[in-house]
Amino acid sequence: MFTGIVEEVGTVQSAEGGVLVIGCRDIVEGTRLGDSIAVNGVDLTVREMTAESMTFDVMPETFRRSNLRDARSGDLVNLERSVRPNDRLSGHIVRGVVEATCTLEGFTPEGEALIARFRPPAEYLRYIVMKGPVCVDGVSLTVMGRDETTFSVSLVQYTQEHTNLTRRQPGASINLETDIIARYVEQLLAERAAAPSS
Repeated sequence: MFTGIVEEVGTVQSAEGGVLVIGCRDIVEGTRLGDSIAVNGVDLTVREMTAESMTFDVMPETFRRSNLRDARSGDLVNLERSVRPNDRLSGHIVRGVVEATCTLEGFTPEGEALIARFRPPAEYLRYIVMKGPVCVDGVSLTVMGRDETTFSVSLVQYTQEHTNLTRRQPGASINLETDIIARYVEQLLAERAAAPSS
């Protein structure tokens, strides 16, 4: 489990044959082989480590659902170590299970903030609610706007400076994880509706 609070922006060193090598320094501290690391919001297991890099295996299903399929040497990725029992939950509960990718529509300045707008696949938009949590490329954010096809979030200065989001260009593929609570509620209501009345 993660919080969506990015700890470090790493650099893809190589991405070949289902093996992803990320250059990083900060998150190496305290990490062991077999630990979970969120890479652009995708929960991956550390296979190898050096003082300046981590190596992960990436499953075909992960490539199908996430923007890691497009990873190239030099790309910047958001990194977060998994939550420990005594950590603060500063963001929201993030599983590290990317459901789909959405498209970055663009940025609009608003004072010192930047409003980022994303276009998700239509079937995932119903899980995105006003003032609810959403995770994009591993970053925990609050939905501030929603229409029939897009949603928007506000990026404060800290988020602008400590994630890869403002370095992405319009049209970029962005990983999306919606709120798990919304999915539980939908499933429970669907099962209740389908249950035979007694």
